[in-house]
Amino acid sequence: MDKQDELPIVVVGAGPVGLAAAAHLAERGLDFLVLEAGDGPAAAMASWGHVRVFSPWRFNLDHAARRLLEADGWIAPDLAELPLGAQLVTDYLEPLTKLPALAGRVRYGAKVAAISRDGLDRVRTTGRDGAPFLIRLATGEELTARAVVDASGTWPTPNVLGGSGLPAHGEPEAAAFVETALPDVLGADRARFAGRHTLVVGAGHSAANTLLALAQLASEAPGTRVSWAIRTGAATRTYGGGDADALPARGALGSRVRALVEAGAITLHAGFSVHAVTVQGDQVTVTARGGARVTAHRIVSATGFRPDHTIASELRLDLDPILGSTRALAPLIDPNQHSCGTVPPHGVDELTQPEPGYYAVGAKSYGRAPTFLMATGYEQVRSVVAALAGDWDAARDVQLELPETGVCSSSAALGADDEAACCGTPAPAAADAPRGLATGVAGGLLTLPVVQAVPAEAGTGGCCG
Repeated sequence: MDKQDELPIVVVGAGPVGLAAAAHLAERGLDFLVLEAGDGPAAAMASWGHVRVFSPWRFNLDHAARRLLEADGWIAPDLAELPLGAQLVTDYLEPLTKLPALAGRVRYGAKVAAISRDGLDRVRTTGRDGAPFLIRLATGEELTARAVVDASGTWPTPNVLGGSGLPAHGEPEAAAFVETALPDVLGADRARFAGRHTLVVGAGHSAANTLLALAQLASEAPGTRVSWAIRTGAATRTYGGGDADALPARGALGSRVRALVEAGAITLHAGFSVHAVTVQGDQVTVTARGGARVTAHRIVSATGFRPDHTIASELRLDLDPILGSTRALAPLIDPNQHSCGTVPPHGVDELTQPEPGYYAVGAKSYGRAPTFLMATGYEQVRSVVAALAGDWDAARDVQLELPETGVCSSSAALGADDEAACCGTPAPAAADAPRGLATGVAGGLLTLPVVQAVPAEAGTGGCCG
């Protein structure tokens, strides 16, 4: 046995995809160690535990993880129910980490600061394939590994408010007025929003969820006002597929937001590209390129997320110059092409980097493409782990079953300003592979939540509806 093969495979991140990788590694009998920066599993998900996802349990469970759990006597929840983020953590991921196959192999408070090759920088080639990976933690501790599966996600690196991809003028100085995505508006964070004016920036479903929560709060707390700013000329992307969506909760999400806008409960500022942010006492004024302004007490930045490849800067990565994914994956997930289309199943071949043995999986693998689905991440790690085990037939037998959708995923990216542009063109046809669902917002089936406190009767319809 090669000395390097005696080392563990290190998984970075104990979120749903990272723990799915651990489950597959356990089933394959491969030694592994999971490093999680937080103090418990799925720390990012736990931060929005108050949110109910719109996909039923059956799309949120990895097959290997479920097999291990059920072999230990775990009983799956009702597969048709929509879980809260907190339920995904407490009822699924926490029990998974306590199984004998994973217990003792998940380290918390272990933030990865850098990944390299032991004794080699990025330039050195001789002996590279035989050198183990060197993982340095924020504490200074160093570990070695035979391979690295990076499932650290993108939650720690949200996109900026600025409409050009750069921070808006004054954005750093206004940080105290800006909330990141999915604040607990109706719960722990209620006092910051009740009786105040909040501006939500972003067109994805995280923005929609926050808008619904704020509208609910406005009906309960006098003086609460809700504004919404989007860069495009119409909100068809957020309104989504309505009744045409195979996931009713997701279709209802956009329909309810649309009804609230039409009723005047939410003030929509379309064509609003944030250019500057100015603090004025206890309020902040957001100015668009072109001069339009909105003054509010709080801003919720729901502009999406981007990957941070800094920890792998000494590895040899060939990243797509636009998305930051692998070059092979980029054309399959490009939101400029996948408007009402789909993302095909993909695995180890599309995720392979010039640095053998390093794989970015999950949301991080998609770079800045907002079409990631948790179920897709599960299939990614199944394929990658099969390859690490030497089972290339299984690694390349990539399959994915997802619900059909009427959601138009990225008409905004195509510059569409009306509903005809959203649904007026057919989805790109699949050449060979069966295709899965593309949602057009970060997180896919996982992080597109719906607040059930808003009555379903609030509205119907929506794009494609």
